[in-house]
Amino acid sequence: MIKHRTLASVGTLTVAALALTGCAGSDDDGGGSGGTTEVSMLVNVTPNLTEEFWNELVKPFEDANPDIDVVIQNPGAEGVAAALPRLLTAGDAPDIVEQAPTVEMAPELVDLSQYDWAKNGPLADQYSIDGKYYMAGIGFQLQSLWFYNKTAFEEAGISEVPTTVDELTAALGKLKDAGWTPIQTGGDWMSSHSLQALALPSIVGEDPDWFAHMNAGDTTFSDSYGDFTATYADWVAKGYVPKDALGIKYPDAEQAFLSGKSAIYPMGSWFAGTEAKAEDKAEIGVFRAPAVDGVDSPAMGANIASPYSILKASENQDAAAKLVEFLVTDQKAVASQLEVDGNFRDGYEYDMDDLGKELLQIVADTPAESYTPTGQGYGERTLPTGYSDEINAQTQALIGGTSADKVDAAMDDWFASTAG
Repeated sequence: MIKHRTLASVGTLTVAALALTGCAGSDDDGGGSGGTTEVSMLVNVTPNLTEEFWNELVKPFEDANPDIDVVIQNPGAEGVAAALPRLLTAGDAPDIVEQAPTVEMAPELVDLSQYDWAKNGPLADQYSIDGKYYMAGIGFQLQSLWFYNKTAFEEAGISEVPTTVDELTAALGKLKDAGWTPIQTGGDWMSSHSLQALALPSIVGEDPDWFAHMNAGDTTFSDSYGDFTATYADWVAKGYVPKDALGIKYPDAEQAFLSGKSAIYPMGSWFAGTEAKAEDKAEIGVFRAPAVDGVDSPAMGANIASPYSILKASENQDAAAKLVEFLVTDQKAVASQLEVDGNFRDGYEYDMDDLGKELLQIVADTPAESYTPTGQGYGERTLPTGYSDEINAQTQALIGGTSADKVDAAMDDWFASTAG
């Protein structure tokens, strides 16, 4: 029996499936040789999540379950999201897919509600659809964060991290006066990240059903975001957000902050993975994005890390569920997955530097009900398709000098145009 096999890419799956059929055993033995059940996983293959990483990850499971052979499927350049629908149409669906469930995809997925490890896992409720749990993940990618240069804060006389929006605005002024570039942002998708980090902790903290209310027309972008677009426009006008930021690419913005050229960097928790590997870097800390005065439990933007779903088309659902349980509960397996992509989960530690430990503490201090999607959303908390692109474009307009009122009106018009 050959273990740790990886299909070169899903473009060759039809040929591979035929080849496997030619050497497979009977239906009773799960399609493998010698009574072995093959469980295929369509996963993201990246510079961090290499094929070697995936094969090493599942090796302890295979050692403990010699009757199960895990086959890693590489989606190639098109990625998991594009590959999966094509594979379903071609009848070559994997047993397990590493992708967050959507309302459209839910009919193709196994309801995992019978498993405690699925319904009690990270962000399980937030990703549920019609009360059903279609995925299990390993941890969190935090979004509502402000990384900061500790030297800059010291030079600006800031002894405590901001805990309200007013305190954050005051800190930006002190940093500017001390000669620092207060906020490090950039063009591309980065532009709206800082606006959402400013707004969502308060908006969703005050109205946990904000996504539903926006879809129903019970509130508008102007009503909910208006105070925050005005604050952001004021930040731009005062030079806290440099107007030339739109010409800065993501890697350049990241390196500028790492090397100590700016004071505060709104970014997701994955930045900690980059920071941990950097040799020449500033002393960096992190604080959760604050809300306005009066919000008792600020919302924390977060995505699920490594969500696993099982396809209904799978003929090996029990074996697939056994593998997913291992991937999302085994201490070493979870810690390994968290570490490789800079993700976090309370109770699952790995070798972290001080910044990683600060992030883990934020996770430990954040109530489960405080987590919220950002951008277009997920699970049942979603906004119309194209929202992420539109708010990004309008934030870029805001940085370029468009007034907050005009940005709010443009977003209201966009929502009106998507109403069914």
